Amino acid sequence: MDLTHIEHVGIAVPSLDEAIPFYENMLGLKCFAIEEVADQKVRTAFFRVGQTKIELLEGTSEDSAISKFIAANGGRGGIQHIAFAVGDGVANALAELEGKGCRLIDKAPRKGAEGLNIAFVHPKSTCGTLIELCEDPNK
Repeated sequence: MDLTHIEHVGIAVPSLDEAIPFYENMLGLKCFAIEEVADQKVRTAFFRVGQTKIELLEGTSEDSAISKFIAANGGRGGIQHIAFAVGDGVANALAELEGKGCRLIDKAPRKGAEGLNIAFVHPKSTCGTLIELCEDPNK
């Protein structure tokens, strides 16, 4: 598997409207994109820090994974996942991981934020961290 870099760190927040000003006004970052990923029931906001991005995630429904994550954390957000860019394709990475006995959430790539092909690896196979694999748009 060709992991090229940390693509982004996903941070669940109760409200993008409340979180974005902190990242812009306190940390001096600039939000460069806000989008809704309807099938994942989430709105995202992206910030760039060098080659890595910060993705803020707000659930758009109480039954979204992000809303459930926030509810499980007492109504507070926090780091929800880490995403790695893969240079040899998400499908290839999934096949390699599955061949090694890794438990997958997604058996095949699907479209995520920014139109990238993505897939998630189950935290039970990763020592407790939700890992997202993203296509590397530079490859």
